[in-house]
Amino acid sequence: MWKLTRPDNKHDKLVRDTLLDLEDHHLVRIELVREDQRQVWVLTKRGHGEAKDLLEPKGIRVSALREEKYDPVTGELLGTGYDDHAAAVTSTAAELHRAGIGHRLGFQTEIGHRLGSSFVQRADLVVRAPEAGVPVLLVEVDRRTEDAHDLVQKLRQYWEWGRLLPKDADKRKVDLVRSRPDAIEHVDHEKRLWRRFYPPTGREGLVPVAFVFADTTTAKVDNAVAVLEEAGRRYWVPRRYDSLYEKAITARDYRQAVPVVATTLEQLQEHGAGAAVWRRLGRDSEQTLTDALDNPDGHALYRAQEARADAEDKERRAAQREAERPVCTRCGRKFSDERWEEITMHRTAVRAGDTSVCGPCHADDVARKQAAVEAAAVARAAAAAQAEPDPDDVPEPGGLRGLFRRRP
Repeated sequence: MWKLTRPDNKHDKLVRDTLLDLEDHHLVRIELVREDQRQVWVLTKRGHGEAKDLLEPKGIRVSALREEKYDPVTGELLGTGYDDHAAAVTSTAAELHRAGIGHRLGFQTEIGHRLGSSFVQRADLVVRAPEAGVPVLLVEVDRRTEDAHDLVQKLRQYWEWGRLLPKDADKRKVDLVRSRPDAIEHVDHEKRLWRRFYPPTGREGLVPVAFVFADTTTAKVDNAVAVLEEAGRRYWVPRRYDSLYEKAITARDYRQAVPVVATTLEQLQEHGAGAAVWRRLGRDSEQTLTDALDNPDGHALYRAQEARADAEDKERRAAQREAERPVCTRCGRKFSDERWEEITMHRTAVRAGDTSVCGPCHADDVARKQAAVEAAAVARAAAAAQAEPDPDDVPEPGGLRGLFRRRP
């Protein structure tokens, strides 16, 4: 506890003195003494009530009251409720807090996530540390008391919970998802149930999950991680992007995947939770927690690769079009876009003239034809003018007719 409440202290004297003072005021009591002589303290009924009055108005959940139960035969206090698993969960929270990942009041234990049925998947620890780059993290602590396939089942349940819609979702959308389960993938995360409980993760994908192994061997940890990677591939593996430039896109789509990291409590205690002790499923090396949760080959890379591929495709198309551009058989110049379109479009091709010449040469042909037409018109006008009689040569009325006038 002293690592969680006083991470800068080198010993637990101050915390022990505080607990003894709270015990004198009947606010806490000793639940049990472990084999290593460490004491497990819990709130009394009075202390639990004061904690609720202090924390719940601030939105901080308080765990259930641990009632004092005694053996009916021996009269001894029964304190087996808090076992080594609970101690490992507390130690994990302490190491995260010591590394600056999460405020001491930003940790919650046994948080339920109700699925569509009556089943509730409870996270051992929920971490909220936005200032450390971890807005939310669901932590499962395993002392290898569970089979590795049970961990895969938990991962599946978190994945299913991340695909649920809230009860007040649009009816048409609900009906569509019920008829086509994959339709949920086209529903934005902002409209899903999990966003009612947790803030945006700041990364692609669903709420991240961390598996912390405690009091076990390296071989067992490696085996559990291998089972998670193989049997849980559907839930954590990113997909390929559906793109027109499939060969040029190496980025992966994490939007429907659960980011999963794993470490051991021993590594957290030895190196610190801020060190490179977290391994992301699908990766070979260990990283810091934020680096392990990041997706360097995700959507940002996809946008860059698609933009680059689109630009290269446009350049290729432009080069190909330029290579196919017609050349004038008369002057050797390449056709302009306007001339090229003019000779290929059906509505203009009939008026394009000689389709083997460029625009300027075609304009020269049109000018020559127009000049010839104008010259012919002028010639016709001149010929017509010459064919008409001169008004001065026309005899006056009565001139010749007077010569042949009949005499009386």
